[in-house]
Formats: sequence, C-alpha cells, structure tokens
Amino acid sequence: MLSTLRSIVQKVNAARDLREALDIIVTRVQEAMDTEVCSVYLVDPETNRYLLMATEGLNKSAIGVVSLGHSEGLVGLVGVREEPINLENATAHPRYRYFPETGEERYQSFLGVPIIHHRKVLGVIVVQQQKSSRCFDEGEEAFLVTISAQLAGVIAHSEATGVIGGHGLTGKLAKDVCFKGVPGAPGVAIGTSFVIFPPANLQSVPDKVAQDIDHEIALFEDAINCVRSDIRRVGLNLEQQLRPEERALFDVYLRMLDDNALSGEVINRIKAGNWAQGALRDVTMEYVRHFEMIGDVYLRERAVDIKDLGRRVLAYMQEKVEKQVDYPDNTVLISEELTPAMLGEVTKGKLAGLVSVKGSGNSHVAILARAMGVPTVMGAVDIPVAQLNGRSLIVDGYNGQIYASPSNELKAFYKAIIEDEKAQDKGLEALKNEPSITTDGHRVSLWVNTGLMTDIVRSLNHGAEGVGLYRTEVPFMINERFPSEQEQRECYREQLEAFAPSHVTMRTLDIGGDKSLSYFPINEENPFLGWRGIRVTLDHPEIFLVQVRAMLKASEGLNNLRIMLPMISNISEVEEALHLIYRVYHEVREEGFDIKMPQVGVMVEVPAAVYQTRALAERVDFLSVGSNDLTQYLLAVDRNNPRVAGLYHSFHPAVLNALWTVAIEAHKAGRQVSICGELAGDPCGAILLLAMGYDALSMNAANLPKVKSVIRNVSMEWASNLLNKVIELDSPQVIKSTLDLAFKEADLTKYLRPGRSADS
Repeated sequence: MLSTLRSIVQKVNAARDLREALDIIVTRVQEAMDTEVCSVYLVDPETNRYLLMATEGLNKSAIGVVSLGHSEGLVGLVGVREEPINLENATAHPRYRYFPETGEERYQSFLGVPIIHHRKVLGVIVVQQQKSSRCFDEGEEAFLVTISAQLAGVIAHSEATGVIGGHGLTGKLAKDVCFKGVPGAPGVAIGTSFVIFPPANLQSVPDKVAQDIDHEIALFEDAINCVRSDIRRVGLNLEQQLRPEERALFDVYLRMLDDNALSGEVINRIKAGNWAQGALRDVTMEYVRHFEMIGDVYLRERAVDIKDLGRRVLAYMQEKVEKQVDYPDNTVLISEELTPAMLGEVTKGKLAGLVSVKGSGNSHVAILARAMGVPTVMGAVDIPVAQLNGRSLIVDGYNGQIYASPSNELKAFYKAIIEDEKAQDKGLEALKNEPSITTDGHRVSLWVNTGLMTDIVRSLNHGAEGVGLYRTEVPFMINERFPSEQEQRECYREQLEAFAPSHVTMRTLDIGGDKSLSYFPINEENPFLGWRGIRVTLDHPEIFLVQVRAMLKASEGLNNLRIMLPMISNISEVEEALHLIYRVYHEVREEGFDIKMPQVGVMVEVPAAVYQTRALAERVDFLSVGSNDLTQYLLAVDRNNPRVAGLYHSFHPAVLNALWTVAIEAHKAGRQVSICGELAGDPCGAILLLAMGYDALSMNAANLPKVKSVIRNVSMEWASNLLNKVIELDSPQVIKSTLDLAFKEADLTKYLRPGRSADS
C-alpha cells in the first residue's frame, strides 16, 4: 500500500497543471481501490460551490458542469463535517443529491473524504460502487484519508499555480488572487516581482519566456559541451581504478546528453518558447520522476545521476549568464528562503517589498526588513514561486497577504493606505524632540533596536533616546571569518559615538537558533533548544573575551556602554559571564584605557528566567525582556515554522502574565526593566507594557514615532484600566479584539494596522 501511495504522489507531483494532477488522482485511486468511480470536487472560491473537476467512472461531460452548494448533497456534507462519510446505500440518505448529467444513479456505495490544507477545505474526493458490490471497509477508508492528506498540499499548490497564470477553476479570468503568509514587516508595497533562486538548483529555476531562442539554444549547447568534456576527463582520470563495467557508466552519462535524449528534448522545449534553464529543469525533472518510479532498485538510483547531470549543465549556463541583474522599479523580491545578502543586492532605491516561502515574522530576515522599513510577508508556503517572476503584486505586510493579478480597485485601495501612511509619518516628524510622556505625566523611555549601520541615521531622525538592543552578531554575519578585536572595536565605536551620551546596550554574540555563521556552522536537530547565545560564548571564552575587550575599548571617553547577556537560563551562567567581564575590565584598565565599568544586564527570554527574575536582578544592573523568544518558548512554537506561525501570539494570556511578573519582580529588586521584542513596537502592546511598569521600550526605528504619539495621547490611568481588563481574558484573539475596540473608542484608530481581509 505504501508503494502505491508513493507512486500516486510522485505522479501527481510530476503533473504540469491542476487538471492533469486531478486526472492522475482519480485514475490511480480508482485503480488502487478497485472501485468503479473516483471523483474530485473542488471548492470554487468565487462562488463557494463544489465543482466536479475530475472523474473516472462518471460521465466526463459532467466535469466543470456539475456543482453543489457549500452544504448541498453528500459532498457538501463531507465538507461541512470535515470528516469522511462512508455509506452502503447513499441514495437512501436524506442529503443525497441526484445529478442526471453524471450517470451516478447506478452507484450506491459512497465514500467521501475532505481534502483539507491548513484548516481550509479545498474539496472532496469520492469513490463509489454499484449497489450489489460492496461496502468500503476501514482499511479502504484509511487509504483514502491518507491519499487526501498527502495530496492536499499538492492540490493547493496546483490551484495556486493555475490562478497565478490568470485563470480560476471555472476558466474565468482570475484577479485579486490572494496568498496567505505571516506578517514579516509592516507596510504595503505595490510593485513588480523578481524571483531569486539559488545557483545550480533545478527546482528553484523560475519560468521565463525565451527572448532570443537562438541565443538560448547556443547557451545550452555550450553548457552541454562543457559537461561532456568534464565527464570524459573524469572517466580518463579514473580509468586505471575502475573495472570495465564501472567505466561504462561514464559512457551512459555521455549518451544521456546526446541529441536523441536529454539534449534534444531540451532544445525542443526552447524552440517552443521556454528559456534554456527552464527547459532543462522541466526535462531533467521528468527524467528523474520517471526513474524514481521504476521498481528495479538499480535503475531507480539512476535518478540521482540524471539530477547530477542537470545540475552540472545548469551551473555552466548560470556562469555564462550576465551577472549584472536589472532589477525593476519597485521590486518585490521573492525567494524560497530570503537571506540578508539578497536584500543588499537590489539596486538602491528599487526595493519595495519582500516575500519568502520559508521563515516567519520573527526570523532574522524579517527583523532586518523591519529595520529597513520594507513591507514583508514570510511563510508564504503555498505561493508558486517559479510562476511569479515579472508579475504585478501587492504585498500587505500588515496582514501577511500577497495579491497577484490585482484589479484597479484593489490597487486603488492599497494606494490609499500608502498615502495615508505617508501623511501620518509626516505628521509624526514634529514629535522627534518631544518626550514620550502620557497625558497624566508618566514618562517612559523609547529606545531602538539596531544592527545595521543604516539604522543609526534612521533612529536619530525618529527621536530615539538610546539603543535597547544592538545586535552584535550582524558584523559577524557579514564576514567570512570571526572579526578581529580591532574590527569589532571600530564597529562598536561608531554606534557608541552616534548615540552618545545616550546608552547603547550591546548584546554579546547571539548565534544559533535562526542566526548562523557560514564559517562556524551549528547543525542540530532542534537549534532553538540547543547550543545558542551565552551557551556558545561561555563554551568559547576566546570569542567572548575578544568581543568584551573590543566593547570596553570602544567605550573609552564615552562611557555609555551597557552589556547584555542573551539566552540566560540559570544563575551560574550569569556568574561565569560576570567573572569574565570583570577580568577583561581590569586587563583593559591595566593597558592604559580610561574606562568605567559598564552596566551589565541579562535578557529574560526563556521561561526559567521568568521564575528567577528576582535572583537574576540581584546579580546584575538591569533586565531586558526579549519578548520574541520568550513568546516562542512559552507557547512551544517555532517562530520560523510557517505551519505553526498562526499559534504565535504576542497577546497570549500566558505571555502577558509572564511579562507583568518580570516587571513586578525586577522593580521589587530595585532594578530597571526594559523590553526589546517586537511587542514594544506595536501601539497596542506598548500601552500594555506601559501599564505593566516597563521603564523603557525598545523597537525598530520605523515604529518609534507611532508608539510615541499613542503614548502622548493616553493617560496612565486609561492604560492601567485597559491592562486590568484584558489580563482577565483567556484568548489572544479576544484580547486583540478588545484592544482594537478600546483604541477605536478612544479615537486612536489611526494607530491600528490597516489592511483588507482576504475574504472581503
């Protein structure tokens, strides 16, 4: 059964479009289950009706014609109940619906299973049998459920690929096609998509129309000749070490590249209009899928050889392609997995938005995007990346949505939001030098999170009163080795000088988790619960000591440095780190540097630290909550996993109670407490943190003016009453709705996130 399942999934994955995929499903499932009918009904988003999209056993003329209402018939009942329905006599069921077009009056036995992807019912797969034949048993029901679960993602992707091309299920012109991800960085972007794909990765090659067919063919043939030469050379080099039958493998490779095999098929695809890389991708992957489905183990392993050949040819083609990339104006950069380097490659002034299939709203790239003020959507797992290049897109970074083929009406809606944002930002500029103080006189400091040098000017222009988090790993990530003490010192000095005399809180190296160094890889099954933060630097004191020494020397004459220790989970880590910091301090003083001992604090970002707040506060000068990681660990949600991104809630009752506990315990110990997570940059979150008693809020510079404005428009009493109201609630969604309602009643609606529901 497992081999049958694998075979069906592989064939469906190889399908060119949705209709071919569905035809494969109904044909192969009917055959595997030895039943007379197999049909697939899909939900048409335009009408919210079930449409017969494929069948084996019913009249083919009914495809695309027969449709049922959302809860109509047995198919609708399966969808509403979201569970299988297995009937021996379907016609006797009160929900049975007869369609003469299908010819299904001959079939009595009915088994329907919902096709569900990310909690959304995409359709129903049905098998049927003549009345005298059988009742589907539990094993058959389990098989169909397994098929449905396995293929739901494939069907979702095929649907997306179809509508991105401009047509919905009914063949009508599709517009305002919405793909959902998670919010990465706030804002709205309207622009032209540009897909970036990793080199020599066949599956990530996007679709493109060949502009010059002769040029594409020449490019491909040059690459083929280069690979032929490579294979001949390797064969000669190994000639003395291999037996004749093993050397024959290289002859097989060469024959695969002949005009009558892979090479000829690729050229035919190019002549049909596909660019060389896309044609190579299609032909190679077809060969790979063909070999993978062969029963013979030896022949099945040849799929690896085919894939290797394809990659080699692709690598040569990509080397010959002009390296200078012409990015369009208002580029929306799209990739399977965005990296910081990709952001920097776009021509200055052209980057409008970002979309990443992998990652979440709290991954490192999203944090950088927020610092740069670029609207971003992460975790868009269903978006067909290869089909997107050069298309008009709208990126809604507030609600985590991407719209393809946008209508003029939708563009006008989002253009109005962009204009409103610009007007609001212009109005907030006057607050730059105003204090962050409530209407009844309560003062709270507003700091910024930095890491990039470009953050400095933006932060100062927005009226930042200091730096609550300087991410020191950024200088480490842009190098190909650990930066020297002098290199670090120069980098830190720029930050300290720019914000002097205000405090700059420098977090010691925080790698691991979602932050990796190419020259110091950390490969773990569960990196967020592994070797990261202070655990790494205490295990490598040579790294920690050099960094602290660079920080202290950089602070000479300024004395505005604060050092913060990340990922603290027990007291011994603090004591060990403090011992090393004091040791370096005395050594630097002995070298003749006139410096003062900086304040040292810890980050509260794991649950253990919440329950040891008082003990930690008694050993350090300040505490700072990293609410992003704390939320992740409290809720057991990997913030980089888009499958569970919807469970990550900053307003979860457990998170709010933990944050309030830290503030209370820190103040009991007489210590200052700040917060440097994304919650601080959310106007609603900032009000709750203000009421909890946090002394300082640290955020991305782009959010600072809005947070300052909302604080200056409310009283501490109003904020406290709101906190007392929501802290009693038991649902993050209800808490957020309550906050939104309170803001609307207080005429603070302009501070709430704009956007449009995907269903509106």
